[in-house]
Amino acid sequence: MALETSPAAPAPVRQIANAISGWVDRLGAVWVEGQVAQVNRRPGMATVFMTLRDPVADISVTVTCARTLFDSLATPLVEGASIIVHAKPSYYANRGTLSLQAREIRMVGLGELLARLERRRQLLAAEGLFALELKRRLPFLPTCVGLVTAPGSAAERDVLENARRRWPAVRFEVAYAAMQGPRSCAEVMEALDRLDRDPDVDVVVIARGGGSVEDLLPFSDEALVRAVARARTPVVSAIGHEPDQPLLDLVADVRASTPTDAAKIVVPDVAEELRRVETARDRLRDVLAGWLAREQAGLDALRSRPALADPRSLVDARTEEVLALRARARRTLGHCLDRAADEIGHQRARARALSPLATLERGYAVLQDADGHVVTSVTGVASGAAVSVRVADGRLHATTTSVEADPLPRSEGSDD
Repeated sequence: MALETSPAAPAPVRQIANAISGWVDRLGAVWVEGQVAQVNRRPGMATVFMTLRDPVADISVTVTCARTLFDSLATPLVEGASIIVHAKPSYYANRGTLSLQAREIRMVGLGELLARLERRRQLLAAEGLFALELKRRLPFLPTCVGLVTAPGSAAERDVLENARRRWPAVRFEVAYAAMQGPRSCAEVMEALDRLDRDPDVDVVVIARGGGSVEDLLPFSDEALVRAVARARTPVVSAIGHEPDQPLLDLVADVRASTPTDAAKIVVPDVAEELRRVETARDRLRDVLAGWLAREQAGLDALRSRPALADPRSLVDARTEEVLALRARARRTLGHCLDRAADEIGHQRARARALSPLATLERGYAVLQDADGHVVTSVTGVASGAAVSVRVADGRLHATTTSVEADPLPRSEGSDD
């Protein structure tokens, strides 16, 4: 029934929303065909939200389905897949949004193709062919760049012209192959193998312009993916445009969004490198100038110190110390010598007092026989014997004329 409303008696929003919800609920289930533009699986929710887009017109509608229905599909549902949905229209009054509640989902046409590609991607990823640790770094300045592309294609012109504009001395080895059709995969593999065996080629670029999903199918072929994984030369994938992502992009060492981007990746820009060299040179000059300035400031600070401002002050102070120490040493040595001289004089006086010469100087003499023995008794000397007399200043040689003994024996301890 139509709502009776007027400016004097308007209907509240809830009434209008509930009325719309009731009208939509009376609609039956419908079959809808479209392309999946977005899939949103929120953690912890039993509902999966999708956006179904019309492939011709710019119109889309929200589709909800149970997680059990979504997970029960034979092939994983990915963005870009074409599907047929059996759904019931539903109006959510609280938010004022219209959606389709999916009861059944079927893959058709391109969607089934994308599903097969997704299964292939998952299998190859499980083998580790897309692992990041297998990616090789591109050389900074390759000696020769290998290019696999179609003859006379726009991709070839983009790569060659942009690369030579960036680095005029770059050299290319081009291997032509069909970039679409049934022979494309085999020819691309053959061209890649030929360039990979060339020792002069440092990097290989596989380039093709944009196209439909069917046109780009050869670059998702499992044989080509494995051939790129086996290649010893780093491979750059430049297939299609930014939204396109064949399996070749995942296995290649570097993915370029376009052939032009591939040219920018494989060779550096000579002007930019010159600017970098100039910048590095300026930074080096600044660092060196700063270092010299700091060292000069340090030297100036050292030279400003009193010890270095007049180095002779230290020498003069040490000279005075040396002179004082030398005078002290001389005084000490003089005292030592004086004491030693006195000691020597005392010892000499003692020696002279005890010396036999001193006794001889007082008038005494020493009588020795011809054998040099000291004569202490007359009994050992015969008359006429040769003797020598030792006096203080010399020796006298004489001959005894007679021997006379002392009539009084000498007593012990007498002081004659």
